[in-house]
Amino acid sequence: MLQCTECEFCRRDSSGAFELTCDPFTNIKEPECLAKWQLIKLNSLVSAYQATVEMYRRLAPLQEKMFRHMEREIDDAEEADSWKSAYEEEDEEEEPEES
Repeated sequence: MLQCTECEFCRRDSSGAFELTCDPFTNIKEPECLAKWQLIKLNSLVSAYQATVEMYRRLAPLQEKMFRHMEREIDDAEEADSWKSAYEEEDEEEEPEES
């Protein structure tokens, strides 16, 4: 079996991690290369997901403040419109009922 370190499609980046430049659709040398390539891609997906979760964690307090502010705004708007419902109730009480 050909080791990745012996392959021309394998490089190390500045942090020392392996970087596979092979393309699984055109130039894979060994069947194990595909499994290694999938593991590297899966690792990059996991790190992107973790970065997304961390960003959501940082935004959570801001979202909570925004929701509370919006709830206050909605409550204020409903309170400001409460005179309309009181006015309509008075009109209904003044109308004589037909029997």
